Amino acid sequence: MALRIEYRFDGEPKTIRFANDKYHDHYEALAAAEGIDLTQFLAMEKQIASLTRDKKALRDYRENEFERFGFSDIQVIRE
Repeated sequence: MALRIEYRFDGEPKTIRFANDKYHDHYEALAAAEGIDLTQFLAMEKQIASLTRDKKALRDYRENEFERFGFSDIQVIRE
C-alpha cells in the first residue's frame, strides 16, 4: 500500500512518499528526507521502550522530539 506523508518542516509545507520496506516508521522516513541523524533519538527511544510498557509514553516522546527537530502537522495519507 502506497502512503504519502504531508508535513511542515521549519514552517515550509512538504510531501514525501513512504513505503514500509525501507524505513521502520514514518518518523524515520521524515528524518531521512530532511537529513537528520537519529542515532541518539533511537537510543533514547529504545531505553524508554525497555523501561515502560506504556505505549503513550513512547508516542509522546516521538512527537515531542520531532517537534523539537522542526516538524509539525505530520499526516500520513493512504493512497
